[in-house]
Amino acid sequence: MGYPNDLLATRAIIKHGRYAVIPPEGRVNNVIPNLENCKVSIIASPELGTKFAFYTVDVQPGGGTTLPFQEEGIETFVFCINGQGTVQVEDQKFVLQDNGYVFAPASQAVSLTNQSEKVWRLLLYKQRYRKLEGYEARVVLGNLNDLPNEVYDDMDNVLVRNLLPADLGFDVNFHTLTFHPGGSHPFVETHQQEHGLYFLEGDGVYLIDDKWLPVKEEDFIWFGPYVPQAFYCSSRKNACYIYTKDCNRDVKL
Repeated sequence: MGYPNDLLATRAIIKHGRYAVIPPEGRVNNVIPNLENCKVSIIASPELGTKFAFYTVDVQPGGGTTLPFQEEGIETFVFCINGQGTVQVEDQKFVLQDNGYVFAPASQAVSLTNQSEKVWRLLLYKQRYRKLEGYEARVVLGNLNDLPNEVYDDMDNVLVRNLLPADLGFDVNFHTLTFHPGGSHPFVETHQQEHGLYFLEGDGVYLIDDKWLPVKEEDFIWFGPYVPQAFYCSSRKNACYIYTKDCNRDVKL
């Protein structure tokens, strides 16, 4: 990047164990042993306070995994921001394009390959699966463009899409929320579930804990259990983010 042309500053806010706002500026590249020709940033991990790992991955032409992501008990989710590449789950191959995604159940091998001539931009999520007797997850392939936008909490200016099935085999789900200008959560939420969310487009202000913070496209936000949160779309265009939600499990004592 070269020499700075102004005073060093950041919008990043880190409150370990509580919440974090991590904008794209300031993210650094991380070397991941089984990824080659990829620019990778680890933007959430247990060191921050999350129960999951969250990465941005820019797979360069010809790049991808040299060895699959595979660890006993770890489930994986891959979302394509833009570009095109192939995700292989065990012996199944899937081509992912803009807004496409693949969920791989725990312990299954996941490989990435970019055979195109452009950068393939991904979000990568990993989490330890919480088993529930009599139920199990399965591979899910989808694309946001094929999912219905449903009215959120009886508000026509906020729309939700559900990326994974709601059955008890899954201990996590992924959703998108799209806010029209002026749209917001119906109330300030305070709940046991943690969220990790990535802004796909637009901007607005997000209440996290006791602060309203400006946020925009490409920002990552995490907040832990019982941190008050709500979003208000204060811009002139829609705002949309994808977010994780742990679900379908009782409290572990």
